[in-house]
Amino acid sequence: MTKSIRFLLFTLGVFTSSTLLATVKPAGLFAEHMVLQRNILIPVWGTAKPGEQVTVTLNKAVQTFTTDATGKWLVRLPKQKAGGPYKLQIKGENIITIEDVYVGEVWLCSGQSNMDMTVAKEDRYWCGVLNEDKEVAEANYPQIRVYDVDFTPSHTVKSEVVGKWEVCSPKTVGHLSAVAYFFAREIYQKLHIPVGMITSAFGASTAETWISKPALEARPNLKPLLDAYTQKWDKFVADSAVALPKYREDLVKFKGDLAAAQAVAGDVNSKKPKAPRNPNPELDQHNPYVCYNGMIDPLIPYAIKGALWYQGESNGPSAKVYREIMETLVADWRTRWTQGNFPFLYVQLANIGKPMTQPVQDNSMMTVREAQMQNLSIPNTAMAVAIENAGNDPENVHPKNKQVIGYRLGLAARAKVYGEKVEYSGPMYKNYKVEGSTVRLSFDHVGKGLIAKDGKLTGFAICGEDKKWMWADAKIDGKTVVVSSKEVLKPIAVRYCWATNPPASLLNKEGLWTPNFRTDNF
Repeated sequence: MTKSIRFLLFTLGVFTSSTLLATVKPAGLFAEHMVLQRNILIPVWGTAKPGEQVTVTLNKAVQTFTTDATGKWLVRLPKQKAGGPYKLQIKGENIITIEDVYVGEVWLCSGQSNMDMTVAKEDRYWCGVLNEDKEVAEANYPQIRVYDVDFTPSHTVKSEVVGKWEVCSPKTVGHLSAVAYFFAREIYQKLHIPVGMITSAFGASTAETWISKPALEARPNLKPLLDAYTQKWDKFVADSAVALPKYREDLVKFKGDLAAAQAVAGDVNSKKPKAPRNPNPELDQHNPYVCYNGMIDPLIPYAIKGALWYQGESNGPSAKVYREIMETLVADWRTRWTQGNFPFLYVQLANIGKPMTQPVQDNSMMTVREAQMQNLSIPNTAMAVAIENAGNDPENVHPKNKQVIGYRLGLAARAKVYGEKVEYSGPMYKNYKVEGSTVRLSFDHVGKGLIAKDGKLTGFAICGEDKKWMWADAKIDGKTVVVSSKEVLKPIAVRYCWATNPPASLLNKEGLWTPNFRTDNF
């Protein structure tokens, strides 16, 4: 079933549900093949007739609730250990039985296209990972399940999402998020318990689109983002009588042009005419809170272990406030889920574009990358470094090696969430000391020792009081790196890999890379 048909059926379902409240109905997340979070209370909710008594049973645990005046109900089942398959029974005036339910670890995955990117290419040319055929053929993990949320942004908060649970297999993995799948595989292979991944992501989305309106309104620095959307919305409402009919006409013409182009070419993958843009701003994933309203809020309070996040490229225009945007997002989600400071693991932007040609190259993406470094100050977070991930294809904004991203996020979870004694980070700049004409850099997360790619350190820059950056020589000295330049006799600062596609070279023996850093604040 296509996403458009599923969305139509969902819309019809929402329209009719208000007249059918006499039928006990769970929220759409509670469906066959789902995974519930172990070792915490398990919220289960839905609708029924006002005042109706609803009883929920799972693995001998029973909870009863009487619906409120709006027909809503919510129970919290006792904590469960990992296991299954179980049956979840919901009983009111009717009975619903949900089969093939497991209890294990549940993670929410969100962000933009690098999180949405699937294991196989299928119908999206930019998807597909390294060794795609092999990965698909070997994806036989029946205890990994994924719930993929359809793109359903909204100007107002919705009560339901559109999606379904799927069991991971060679038949399904191709259209599942690659980062989510490789992370889940890493966790499953270490814990050997069921893993559920809820993916709610969409290409080119900004971070602010995944934050609630009240949370954004509480941040004065983010007011311009809200004001810009308000202006778009007011204009759309005022112009909709003209704009929507024109869009429908343009859409009909586009479909005709598309069919004609394909018929001439004889190939559905031929170059296609450009589709008209829907003028409704709530459908634009760049606008604040619309993806939150339709694709995050309806998931709450489904019990989760933590969240994975891969996003940032679309926030170039708001790079200067990206740190605060992400602080707002994490705090907002944690507040609304009421599960405390649950783990939030994210990916720093990968290298992209033309190779670095100057010692230092500032731009908006470097501002975003630095903000991502600074976001490590948020409690219970970790960052997977992707500074070399594009490999030999740095012009591709969607690096194919998603296996290593899932692995690095998995390492962070294994160490910070599941208590395994394993190094999960590359060397992280800690401090520096000027020693005559050299600068000595110290690091955390050295692991078993520092190493240089191909035996030589590159990507270092140094400057004196004139603040003119020069390429620097660098060498490893034990757990430190010593940086110098014949052209800078009295150094005051060092930067490393300060460009969108730098010659990254420093890592630890565990194979984890050092992210860009600077010792200065000018």
